[in-house]
Amino acid sequence: MTDPLPCWNDGAAKQAILDFVAQVTTSHSSTFVPPNHRIATFDNDGTLWCEYPMYVQAFFVFDRIKALAPQYPEWSDQELFASVLKGDVKSALAGGEHALVELVMATHAGMTTDEFTAIVRDWLATAKHPTTQKLFTEMVYRPMLELLDYLRANDFKTFIVSGGGVEFMRPWAEQVYGIPPEQVIGSSIKTRFEMRDRQPVIVRLPELLFFDDKEGKPAAIQHYIGRRPIAAFGNSDGDLQMLQWTSAGTGASLGLIVRHTDCDREFAYDKSAMGSLEKALVEAPQQDWVVVDMQHDWNRIFA
Repeated sequence: MTDPLPCWNDGAAKQAILDFVAQVTTSHSSTFVPPNHRIATFDNDGTLWCEYPMYVQAFFVFDRIKALAPQYPEWSDQELFASVLKGDVKSALAGGEHALVELVMATHAGMTTDEFTAIVRDWLATAKHPTTQKLFTEMVYRPMLELLDYLRANDFKTFIVSGGGVEFMRPWAEQVYGIPPEQVIGSSIKTRFEMRDRQPVIVRLPELLFFDDKEGKPAAIQHYIGRRPIAAFGNSDGDLQMLQWTSAGTGASLGLIVRHTDCDREFAYDKSAMGSLEKALVEAPQQDWVVVDMQHDWNRIFA
């Protein structure tokens, strides 16, 4: 038979995936799961594509601040925005998620959803990773693309459940991952229906609606999907609660953590500017979650 996961080296991680899929798809077995219950949720940053040295959306935010700066001269006197304009990424990110949210509000609001989609698509068409000089859409993990295809070939419905902005991911997720917009769940800002020039539009407002990270992920899964996943994939403590929620269901389940261990082909770290892998790594053996060692478990990393 053709290997469905050729970029995965033979070993415990790959075998766990194959065994799990066989368990839930073998009819008349005690572990069989009907296709309409085969839900798999994936974190995005650091799980499906590169997140180091910072989230791709953070690069987008910083570029938007530079592009919009002439319209907002007061930014040069505001420490957070001034740090971005001076290229001082460390200081700009020192405030963590709250600082990033403030920057997002300033750069992602005040336009229609269609206008924002066009800006995201135009930016991704040319934006490159500062170290590899590859397009960000080329910094996608080939083994995870194989996994998505393998699950869908076995009647799984695959969802993105990410702390990233939902409207930032939707314009390209289907082309890159094969995941349609309606199966992308992420953080969002409030919107409002308006008539502009006699045309109906949805306008983005500078107010956070929902932050889809940590405890927010299981809540979002329940709200938007309405079924508990039987498989969940992440790479940091921001995914811990999603993995816990998935494992707490009855019947077979699969929890998998992508651990960044390859400093030659990607990056080696358990802590980045926006998150860390500590609690989930401790809990993994207790929950029988699969921990993928990128250096040893993947024979190829990027698509």
